[in-house]
Amino acid sequence: MIKPHFKNSIYFLVLISVLLIFIIIKIKDIDFNNISLVIEIISTVVAIDIFLITIFTKWTWKYKIFQNWLVVFPDLNGSWKGFTYSNWINPDTNKKPDPIPVMLNIKQSFFNINCKMITEEMESYSYAQGFIIDSDKQIKNLAYSYTSNPKSSLRYRSTPHDGTIVFKIVQKPLLKLEGRYWTERETTGQIKVEFYSKEIIDELQTKHKEES
Repeated sequence: MIKPHFKNSIYFLVLISVLLIFIIIKIKDIDFNNISLVIEIISTVVAIDIFLITIFTKWTWKYKIFQNWLVVFPDLNGSWKGFTYSNWINPDTNKKPDPIPVMLNIKQSFFNINCKMITEEMESYSYAQGFIIDSDKQIKNLAYSYTSNPKSSLRYRSTPHDGTIVFKIVQKPLLKLEGRYWTERETTGQIKVEFYSKEIIDELQTKHKEES
């Protein structure tokens, strides 16, 4: 099954292919009874298509000129900074914990996206991920399931676990991700991160202050 957000790209490729065939036929004044020549034209168009697909899927899909019509998902590559807000209640204080600073690193290509989240106590890695896009319903989400690995020194109170995050992608006025998470430890909460840098940062930056 073809992913829905690839449909526009496929339609566009088909249109380009048809136009190329038509242009070549007009220029060379092709006799359709000449099967070998027709096959040669089709082979040429396929070669051009492969070249264009390679260039597009490797680099040019990120250009803003293609966003929202040819490419329906945004380019989220880079580092994101923010906080998680856990709904867990500490039985000793009967209060929720303070917001936890996080760094979210996203590596994205045209065909795939991978997410790594870093806090002072753990790192988590996505293993199933994708976009949930529905323009008619104005839905633009990023969802992924992950495995969280606490630091070895903290395993006595924080065990490895899996969870899922669903982010709403907000592009205007500021690029940010807002969402919720839940884990197999039966904990839930919210996460808010803002775009920080196109560079992937491998450690948590803790000098930023919590948003008001």
